[in-house]
Amino acid sequence: MMFSELGLSPETLKALDDAGYQSPTPIQEQAIPAALTGQDILGIAQTGTGKTAAFTLPMIDMLAKGRAKARMPRSLILEPTRELAAQVAENFEKYGKYHKLNMALLIGGVSFGEQEKKLDRGVDVLIATPGRLLDHFQRGKVMLTGVQCFVIDEADRMLDMGFIPDVERICSLITMRHQTLFFSATMAPEIKRLVDRFLSNPKTIEVSPPASAAETVTQWLVPTTVKSKREALRHLLKAEDVANAIIFCNRKSEVDILYKSLKKHGFNAGALHGDMDQSKRMEVLADFKAGTVPILVASDVAARGLDIPTVSHVFNFDVPLAADDYVHRIGRTGRAGRSGQSFMLSAPSDRKLLANVVKMLGRELPVWEIADITTTGESDEAEAEEKPRRSRRGEKKTTASKDRPEPARKADRPAREHAAPEKSATPAPRRGRRRHEEEDDTPVLGLGDHTPDFLLRPVFPSDKPDVA
Repeated sequence: MMFSELGLSPETLKALDDAGYQSPTPIQEQAIPAALTGQDILGIAQTGTGKTAAFTLPMIDMLAKGRAKARMPRSLILEPTRELAAQVAENFEKYGKYHKLNMALLIGGVSFGEQEKKLDRGVDVLIATPGRLLDHFQRGKVMLTGVQCFVIDEADRMLDMGFIPDVERICSLITMRHQTLFFSATMAPEIKRLVDRFLSNPKTIEVSPPASAAETVTQWLVPTTVKSKREALRHLLKAEDVANAIIFCNRKSEVDILYKSLKKHGFNAGALHGDMDQSKRMEVLADFKAGTVPILVASDVAARGLDIPTVSHVFNFDVPLAADDYVHRIGRTGRAGRSGQSFMLSAPSDRKLLANVVKMLGRELPVWEIADITTTGESDEAEAEEKPRRSRRGEKKTTASKDRPEPARKADRPAREHAAPEKSATPAPRRGRRRHEEEDDTPVLGLGDHTPDFLLRPVFPSDKPDVA
Protein backbone atom coordinates (compact mmCIF):
# COMPACT_ATOMS: atom_id res chain seq x y z
CA MET A 1 0.00 0.00 0.00
CA MET A 2 1.06 3.59 -0.68
CA PHE A 3 0.49 6.74 1.40
CA SER A 4 -1.62 8.07 -1.47
CA GLU A 5 -4.23 5.38 -0.69
CA LEU A 6 -4.78 6.47 2.92
CA GLY A 7 -6.83 9.60 2.24
CA LEU A 8 -4.19 12.21 3.04
CA SER A 9 -4.23 15.63 1.41
CA PRO A 10 -2.02 16.46 -1.61
CA GLU A 11 0.01 18.89 0.52
CA THR A 12 0.81 16.22 3.09
CA LEU A 13 1.63 13.68 0.38
CA LYS A 14 4.02 16.17 -1.19
CA ALA A 15 5.78 16.67 2.14
CA LEU A 16 6.08 12.88 2.53
CA ASP A 17 7.50 12.60 -0.96
CA ASP A 18 10.07 15.31 -0.15
CA ALA A 19 11.09 13.28 2.91
CA GLY A 20 11.48 10.16 0.77
CA TYR A 21 8.56 8.18 2.24
CA GLN A 22 6.28 6.23 -0.10
CA SER A 23 4.90 3.23 1.82
CA PRO A 24 3.35 3.37 5.30
CA THR A 25 4.31 1.07 8.13
CA PRO A 26 1.64 -1.33 9.49
CA ILE A 27 0.68 0.98 12.37
CA GLN A 28 0.41 3.94 9.98
CA GLU A 29 -1.61 1.95 7.48
CA GLN A 30 -4.26 1.10 10.07
CA ALA A 31 -4.25 4.24 12.22
CA ILE A 32 -4.27 7.05 9.65
CA PRO A 33 -7.63 6.22 7.94
CA ALA A 34 -9.32 5.69 11.31
CA ALA A 35 -7.90 8.93 12.72
CA LEU A 36 -9.10 10.91 9.70
CA THR A 37 -12.69 9.84 10.53
CA GLY A 38 -12.37 11.29 14.04
CA GLN A 39 -12.47 7.94 15.84
CA ASP A 40 -10.64 7.37 19.13
CA ILE A 41 -7.63 5.09 18.74
CA LEU A 42 -5.69 2.79 21.03
CA GLY A 43 -2.46 1.99 19.19
CA ILE A 44 -0.11 -0.73 20.43
CA ALA A 45 3.09 -1.13 18.43
CA GLN A 46 6.70 -1.84 19.19
CA THR A 47 9.09 1.06 19.20
CA GLY A 48 10.52 2.13 15.85
CA THR A 49 7.40 1.30 13.81
CA GLY A 50 6.38 4.90 13.04
CA LYS A 51 3.78 5.72 15.70
CA THR A 52 4.63 9.43 15.58
CA ALA A 53 3.70 9.78 11.91
CA ALA A 54 0.58 7.70 12.58
CA PHE A 55 -0.94 10.59 14.54
CA THR A 56 0.89 13.65 13.17
CA LEU A 57 -0.10 13.06 9.52
CA PRO A 58 -3.89 12.85 10.05
CA MET A 59 -3.76 15.66 12.62
CA ILE A 60 -2.15 18.01 10.07
CA ASP A 61 -4.95 17.37 7.59
CA MET A 62 -7.71 17.69 10.20
CA LEU A 63 -6.34 21.06 11.37
CA ALA A 64 -5.92 22.42 7.83
CA LYS A 65 -9.29 24.15 8.10
CA GLY A 66 -9.96 26.52 10.95
CA ARG A 67 -8.18 29.26 12.83
CA ALA A 68 -6.49 29.22 16.22
CA LYS A 69 -7.42 31.66 18.98
CA ALA A 70 -5.03 33.25 21.46
CA ARG A 71 -4.12 30.91 24.32
CA MET A 72 -6.58 28.27 23.04
CA PRO A 73 -4.74 25.50 21.14
CA ARG A 74 -6.78 23.40 18.73
CA SER A 75 -4.83 20.19 19.41
CA LEU A 76 -2.65 18.86 22.21
CA ILE A 77 0.07 16.21 22.25
CA LEU A 78 1.49 15.06 25.59
CA GLU A 79 4.96 13.54 25.70
CA PRO A 80 6.77 12.11 28.77
CA THR A 81 10.18 13.67 28.03
CA ARG A 82 11.56 16.85 26.50
CA GLU A 83 13.45 14.92 23.82
CA LEU A 84 10.32 13.17 22.59
CA ALA A 85 8.38 16.44 22.55
CA ALA A 86 11.12 18.14 20.53
CA GLN A 87 11.19 15.21 18.11
CA VAL A 88 7.43 15.39 17.51
CA ALA A 89 7.82 19.12 16.85
CA GLU A 90 10.43 18.32 14.19
CA ASN A 91 8.01 15.88 12.54
CA PHE A 92 5.29 18.53 12.39
CA GLU A 93 7.66 20.95 10.73
CA LYS A 94 8.68 18.27 8.22
CA TYR A 95 5.21 16.96 7.32
CA GLY A 96 3.28 20.22 7.70
CA LYS A 97 5.55 22.54 5.73
CA TYR A 98 2.89 23.03 3.02
CA HIS A 99 0.20 23.89 5.59
CA LYS A 100 -0.07 27.17 7.45
CA LEU A 101 -0.22 25.74 10.94
CA ASN A 102 1.21 27.40 14.04
CA MET A 103 2.94 25.20 16.58
CA ALA A 104 4.22 25.72 20.13
CA LEU A 105 6.54 23.49 22.14
CA LEU A 106 6.15 23.66 25.93
CA ILE A 107 9.01 21.89 27.70
CA GLY A 108 11.13 22.59 30.75
CA GLY A 109 14.55 24.15 30.58
CA VAL A 110 13.32 26.85 28.17
CA SER A 111 12.24 30.42 28.93
CA PHE A 112 8.57 30.93 29.76
CA GLY A 113 8.57 34.24 27.90
CA GLU A 114 9.16 32.84 24.41
CA GLN A 115 6.57 30.11 24.97
CA GLU A 116 4.01 32.65 26.16
CA LYS A 117 4.51 34.82 23.06
CA LYS A 118 3.61 31.86 20.84
CA LEU A 119 0.55 31.03 22.94
CA ASP A 120 -0.63 34.64 22.75
CA ARG A 121 -0.48 34.53 18.94
CA GLY A 122 -2.59 31.36 18.91
CA VAL A 123 -1.42 27.84 18.05
CA ASP A 124 -2.98 25.03 16.09
CA VAL A 125 -0.69 22.36 17.52
CA LEU A 126 0.53 22.36 21.13
CA ILE A 127 3.20 19.81 22.05
CA ALA A 128 4.06 19.66 25.74
CA THR A 129 5.28 17.74 28.73
CA PRO A 130 2.68 17.51 31.51
CA GLY A 131 4.57 19.56 34.10
CA ARG A 132 5.32 22.56 31.89
CA LEU A 133 1.78 22.55 30.46
CA LEU A 134 0.25 22.76 33.93
CA ASP A 135 2.70 25.53 34.87
CA HIS A 136 1.39 27.63 31.97
CA PHE A 137 -2.20 26.78 32.85
CA GLN A 138 -1.76 27.90 36.45
CA ARG A 139 -0.29 31.17 35.17
CA GLY A 140 -3.40 31.69 33.09
CA LYS A 141 -1.43 31.55 29.82
CA VAL A 142 -3.22 28.61 28.19
CA MET A 143 -6.78 27.25 28.11
CA LEU A 144 -7.65 23.75 26.95
CA THR A 145 -11.36 24.23 26.31
CA GLY A 146 -10.79 24.44 22.56
CA VAL A 147 -8.81 21.23 22.08
CA GLN A 148 -10.29 19.13 19.26
CA CYS A 149 -7.68 16.37 19.11
CA PHE A 150 -5.80 15.02 22.15
CA VAL A 151 -2.85 12.63 21.87
CA ILE A 152 -1.10 10.81 24.72
CA ASP A 153 2.11 9.40 23.29
CA GLU A 154 4.14 6.69 25.05
CA ALA A 155 1.22 6.24 27.43
CA ASP A 156 2.80 3.46 29.46
CA ARG A 157 5.95 5.52 29.97
CA MET A 158 3.76 8.40 31.11
CA LEU A 159 2.36 6.11 33.78
CA ASP A 160 5.75 4.71 34.78
CA MET A 161 7.10 8.22 35.36
CA GLY A 162 4.30 9.08 37.78
CA PHE A 163 2.36 11.43 35.51
CA ILE A 164 -1.06 9.82 36.13
CA PRO A 165 -2.38 12.67 38.33
CA ASP A 166 -1.16 15.28 35.83
CA VAL A 167 -2.65 13.41 32.87
CA GLU A 168 -5.99 13.02 34.63
CA ARG A 169 -6.08 16.71 35.50
CA ILE A 170 -5.24 17.73 31.94
CA CYS A 171 -7.97 15.45 30.61
CA SER A 172 -10.48 17.08 32.95
CA LEU A 173 -9.56 20.50 31.58
CA ILE A 174 -10.49 19.49 28.01
CA THR A 175 -14.24 20.11 28.14
CA MET A 176 -14.94 20.27 24.40
CA ARG A 177 -15.95 17.10 22.57
CA HIS A 178 -12.67 15.82 21.19
CA GLN A 179 -10.83 12.90 19.65
CA THR A 180 -8.37 11.00 21.87
CA LEU A 181 -5.48 8.87 20.66
CA PHE A 182 -3.36 6.60 22.86
CA PHE A 183 -0.09 5.31 21.41
CA SER A 184 2.40 3.12 23.21
CA ALA A 185 4.89 0.34 22.65
CA THR A 186 3.64 -1.67 25.64
CA MET A 187 0.32 -1.72 27.46
CA ALA A 188 0.38 -2.55 31.15
CA PRO A 189 -2.86 -3.84 32.66
CA GLU A 190 -3.13 -0.65 34.75
CA ILE A 191 -3.57 1.44 31.63
CA LYS A 192 -6.90 -0.17 30.78
CA ARG A 193 -8.60 1.89 33.48
CA LEU A 194 -7.40 5.09 31.84
CA VAL A 195 -8.43 3.83 28.40
CA ASP A 196 -11.93 3.04 29.65
CA ARG A 197 -12.20 6.46 31.25
CA PHE A 198 -10.72 8.72 28.58
CA LEU A 199 -11.46 6.96 25.28
CA SER A 200 -14.88 6.47 23.73
CA ASN A 201 -15.32 3.20 21.83
CA PRO A 202 -11.74 3.26 20.55
CA LYS A 203 -10.39 1.28 17.64
CA THR A 204 -7.62 -0.97 18.94
CA ILE A 205 -4.68 -1.35 16.60
CA GLU A 206 -2.15 -3.94 17.75
CA VAL A 207 0.60 -4.38 15.21
CA SER A 208 2.73 -6.71 17.34
CA PRO A 209 2.37 -8.40 20.73
CA PRO A 210 3.21 -6.18 23.71
CA ALA A 211 6.87 -6.11 24.72
CA SER A 212 8.12 -7.84 21.58
CA ALA A 213 11.49 -7.02 20.07
CA ALA A 214 12.04 -6.13 16.43
CA GLU A 215 13.08 -9.13 14.32
CA THR A 216 15.64 -7.00 12.50
CA VAL A 217 17.76 -6.72 15.67
CA THR A 218 20.31 -9.46 16.36
CA GLN A 219 20.58 -9.83 20.13
CA TRP A 220 23.56 -11.13 22.13
CA LEU A 221 24.29 -11.81 25.79
CA VAL A 222 27.86 -11.10 26.93
CA PRO A 223 28.76 -12.84 30.25
CA THR A 224 31.20 -10.78 32.27
CA THR A 225 31.86 -9.50 35.77
CA VAL A 226 31.18 -6.11 37.29
CA LYS A 227 34.87 -5.18 37.25
CA SER A 228 35.51 -6.35 33.69
CA LYS A 229 32.46 -4.70 32.11
CA ARG A 230 34.29 -1.62 30.86
CA GLU A 231 37.08 -3.68 29.34
CA ALA A 232 34.53 -5.95 27.63
CA LEU A 233 32.66 -2.93 26.28
CA ARG A 234 35.83 -1.37 24.89
CA HIS A 235 36.68 -4.70 23.23
CA LEU A 236 33.26 -4.85 21.54
CA LEU A 237 33.47 -1.24 20.36
CA LYS A 238 36.81 -1.98 18.70
CA ALA A 239 36.02 -5.46 17.36
CA GLU A 240 32.58 -4.74 15.93
CA ASP A 241 31.88 -2.60 12.86
CA VAL A 242 30.26 0.16 14.93
CA ALA A 243 29.06 3.06 12.79
CA ASN A 244 27.38 4.61 15.80
CA ALA A 245 26.05 3.25 19.07
CA ILE A 246 23.97 4.02 22.14
CA ILE A 247 25.21 2.59 25.44
CA PHE A 248 22.54 2.37 28.15
CA CYS A 249 23.16 2.57 31.89
CA ASN A 250 20.65 2.28 34.72
CA ARG A 251 21.94 5.22 36.77
CA LYS A 252 22.82 8.78 35.87
CA SER A 253 26.01 8.56 37.93
CA GLU A 254 27.10 5.49 35.96
CA VAL A 255 26.51 7.41 32.71
CA ASP A 256 29.01 10.07 33.80
CA ILE A 257 31.58 7.53 35.00
CA LEU A 258 31.40 5.42 31.83
CA TYR A 259 31.47 8.50 29.60
CA LYS A 260 34.67 9.76 31.26
CA SER A 261 36.22 6.28 31.04
CA LEU A 262 35.54 6.03 27.29
CA LYS A 263 36.91 9.52 26.68
CA LYS A 264 40.04 8.60 28.62
CA HIS A 265 40.56 5.59 26.34
CA GLY A 266 40.28 7.67 23.19
CA PHE A 267 36.64 7.09 22.19
CA ASN A 268 34.63 9.99 20.76
CA ALA A 269 31.61 9.81 23.06
CA GLY A 270 28.85 11.98 24.48
CA ALA A 271 26.65 11.66 27.58
CA LEU A 272 22.90 12.11 27.98
CA HIS A 273 20.78 11.90 31.12
CA GLY A 274 17.96 13.73 32.86
CA ASP A 275 20.06 15.90 35.17
CA MET A 276 21.73 17.74 32.28
CA ASP A 277 20.62 21.21 31.17
CA GLN A 278 18.11 21.13 28.35
CA SER A 279 20.38 23.09 26.02
CA LYS A 280 23.22 20.62 26.63
CA ARG A 281 20.92 17.63 26.08
CA MET A 282 19.74 19.01 22.76
CA GLU A 283 23.31 19.80 21.73
CA VAL A 284 24.48 16.25 22.47
CA LEU A 285 21.55 14.74 20.55
CA ALA A 286 22.21 17.02 17.57
CA ASP A 287 25.88 15.98 17.52
CA PHE A 288 24.92 12.30 17.68
CA LYS A 289 22.37 12.63 14.87
CA ALA A 290 24.90 14.54 12.76
CA GLY A 291 27.53 11.84 13.32
CA THR A 292 30.11 14.14 14.90
CA VAL A 293 29.77 12.10 18.12
CA PRO A 294 29.30 8.43 17.15
CA ILE A 295 28.94 6.98 20.66
CA LEU A 296 26.22 8.11 23.09
CA VAL A 297 26.23 6.97 26.72
CA ALA A 298 22.70 7.46 28.04
CA SER A 299 20.18 6.67 30.71
CA ASP A 300 16.68 5.50 29.79
CA VAL A 301 15.78 9.08 28.86
CA ALA A 302 17.03 8.09 25.38
CA ALA A 303 15.27 4.70 25.30
CA ARG A 304 11.80 5.88 24.39
CA GLY A 305 10.84 6.96 20.92
CA LEU A 306 13.95 8.85 19.84
CA ASP A 307 13.98 8.59 16.06
CA ILE A 308 17.60 8.14 14.93
CA PRO A 309 17.15 5.66 12.06
CA THR A 310 20.77 4.77 11.39
CA VAL A 311 21.96 3.55 14.82
CA SER A 312 23.98 0.40 14.11
CA HIS A 313 24.54 -0.91 17.66
CA VAL A 314 22.96 -0.78 21.10
CA PHE A 315 24.90 -1.85 24.20
CA ASN A 316 23.20 -2.53 27.50
CA PHE A 317 26.05 -1.81 29.90
CA ASP A 318 23.55 -2.55 32.69
CA VAL A 319 20.75 -5.09 32.48
CA PRO A 320 17.60 -2.89 32.64
CA LEU A 321 15.75 -2.78 35.94
CA ALA A 322 12.41 -3.22 34.15
CA ALA A 323 12.20 -5.93 31.51
CA ASP A 324 10.03 -3.77 29.22
CA ASP A 325 12.82 -1.20 29.01
CA TYR A 326 14.96 -3.79 27.24
CA VAL A 327 12.59 -3.67 24.25
CA HIS A 328 12.72 0.13 24.15
CA ARG A 329 16.51 0.20 24.41
CA ILE A 330 17.25 -2.24 21.61
CA GLY A 331 14.52 -0.58 19.57
CA ARG A 332 16.90 2.32 18.95
CA THR A 333 18.56 0.11 16.32
CA GLY A 334 17.02 -1.94 13.54
CA ARG A 335 14.49 0.80 12.81
CA ALA A 336 12.33 1.06 9.69
CA GLY A 337 13.38 -2.36 8.41
CA ARG A 338 17.11 -1.82 8.89
CA SER A 339 19.27 -4.44 10.60
CA GLY A 340 20.93 -3.78 13.95
CA GLN A 341 23.00 -5.41 16.67
CA SER A 342 22.43 -5.34 20.43
CA PHE A 343 24.73 -6.60 23.18
CA MET A 344 23.80 -6.94 26.85
CA LEU A 345 26.64 -7.21 29.37
CA SER A 346 25.55 -9.34 32.31
CA ALA A 347 27.40 -10.01 35.56
CA PRO A 348 26.50 -12.75 38.08
CA SER A 349 24.79 -10.12 40.22
CA ASP A 350 22.38 -9.40 37.33
CA ARG A 351 20.93 -12.92 37.51
CA LYS A 352 17.41 -11.90 38.57
CA LEU A 353 17.14 -8.97 36.16
CA LEU A 354 18.36 -11.14 33.31
CA ALA A 355 15.79 -13.82 34.17
CA ASN A 356 13.02 -11.19 33.88
CA VAL A 357 14.20 -10.18 30.41
CA VAL A 358 14.42 -13.81 29.25
CA LYS A 359 10.95 -14.50 30.62
CA MET A 360 9.52 -11.51 28.78
CA LEU A 361 11.18 -12.51 25.50
CA GLY A 362 10.16 -16.13 25.90
CA ARG A 363 13.57 -17.42 24.85
CA GLU A 364 17.21 -17.48 25.87
CA LEU A 365 19.64 -15.00 24.32
CA PRO A 366 22.60 -16.41 22.37
CA VAL A 367 25.91 -16.00 24.21
CA TRP A 368 28.80 -13.94 22.84
CA GLU A 369 32.04 -15.10 24.43
CA ILE A 370 35.06 -12.79 24.77
CA ALA A 371 37.98 -15.13 25.34
CA ASP A 372 40.74 -12.57 25.82
CA ILE A 373 38.97 -10.54 28.50
CA THR A 374 39.81 -11.34 32.09
CA THR A 375 36.91 -12.08 34.40
CA THR A 376 38.82 -11.86 37.65
CA GLY A 377 39.33 -8.14 37.80
CA GLU A 378 40.11 -5.00 35.93
CA SER A 379 43.07 -2.73 35.60
CA ASP A 380 44.22 -0.45 38.38
CA GLU A 381 42.94 2.45 36.30
CA ALA A 382 39.40 1.09 36.39
CA GLU A 383 39.55 0.56 40.13
CA ALA A 384 40.77 4.13 40.54
CA GLU A 385 37.70 5.31 38.66
CA GLU A 386 35.51 3.40 41.11
CA LYS A 387 37.03 5.01 44.22
CA PRO A 388 35.07 8.29 44.09
CA ARG A 389 31.88 6.27 44.54
CA ARG A 390 32.95 4.99 47.95
CA SER A 391 31.85 6.67 51.13
CA ARG A 392 34.23 9.34 52.32
CA ARG A 393 33.28 8.68 55.90
CA GLY A 394 34.27 5.06 55.51
CA GLU A 395 37.62 6.02 54.00
CA LYS A 396 38.42 8.36 56.88
CA LYS A 397 37.65 5.71 59.45
CA THR A 398 39.78 3.15 57.68
CA THR A 399 42.73 5.54 57.39
CA ALA A 400 42.50 6.62 60.99
CA SER A 401 42.35 3.09 62.33
CA LYS A 402 45.28 2.07 60.18
CA ASP A 403 47.65 4.93 60.99
CA ARG A 404 46.80 5.56 64.65
CA PRO A 405 48.80 3.42 67.11
CA GLU A 406 46.81 1.13 69.33
CA PRO A 407 46.16 2.85 72.67
CA ALA A 408 47.78 1.29 75.72
CA ARG A 409 45.55 -0.58 78.12
CA LYS A 410 44.81 1.07 81.42
CA ALA A 411 46.83 -1.44 83.39
CA ASP A 412 49.88 -0.94 81.20
CA ARG A 413 49.94 2.84 81.43
CA PRO A 414 52.74 4.39 83.50
CA ALA A 415 51.75 5.63 86.91
CA ARG A 416 52.80 9.19 86.04
CA GLU A 417 49.88 9.34 83.59
CA HIS A 418 47.56 9.32 86.61
CA ALA A 419 49.45 12.02 88.43
CA ALA A 420 48.19 15.58 88.39
CA PRO A 421 49.78 17.54 85.56
CA GLU A 422 52.32 20.14 86.55
CA LYS A 423 51.38 23.76 86.08
CA SER A 424 53.26 25.44 83.31
CA ALA A 425 55.08 28.64 84.11
CA THR A 426 53.90 30.13 80.86
CA PRO A 427 50.14 30.28 80.52
CA ALA A 428 48.80 28.44 77.51
CA PRO A 429 47.46 30.67 74.78
CA ARG A 430 43.72 31.11 74.64
CA ARG A 431 41.94 28.66 72.37
CA GLY A 432 40.85 30.37 69.23
CA ARG A 433 43.68 32.95 69.24
CA ARG A 434 44.65 33.86 65.71
CA ARG A 435 48.09 32.84 64.62
CA HIS A 436 49.16 36.31 63.60
CA GLU A 437 48.31 37.82 66.98
CA GLU A 438 51.32 38.55 69.21
CA GLU A 439 51.41 37.51 72.85
CA ASP A 440 50.70 40.47 75.19
CA ASP A 441 50.86 40.17 78.99
CA THR A 442 49.47 43.68 79.63
CA PRO A 443 46.30 43.34 81.72
CA VAL A 444 43.13 44.70 80.23
CA LEU A 445 40.78 46.71 82.45
CA GLY A 446 37.06 46.32 81.92
CA LEU A 447 36.01 48.86 79.32
CA GLY A 448 39.41 50.38 78.80
CA ASP A 449 42.07 51.99 81.03
CA HIS A 450 39.58 53.49 83.53
CA THR A 451 36.29 52.70 85.23
CA PRO A 452 33.31 55.04 84.61
CA ASP A 453 32.09 57.01 87.63
CA PHE A 454 28.49 55.80 87.43
CA LEU A 455 29.65 52.24 88.05
CA LEU A 456 31.28 53.35 91.35
CA ARG A 457 28.22 55.09 92.81
CA PRO A 458 26.60 53.29 95.78
CA VAL A 459 23.13 51.94 95.29
CA PHE A 460 20.68 53.30 97.94
CA PRO A 461 17.32 51.77 98.76
CA SER A 462 15.55 54.82 97.35
CA ASP A 463 17.15 54.16 93.95
CA LYS A 464 15.52 50.74 93.68
CA PRO A 465 12.41 50.60 91.51
CA ASP A 466 9.05 50.03 93.14
CA VAL A 467 7.69 46.55 92.69
CA ALA A 468 3.92 46.40 92.91
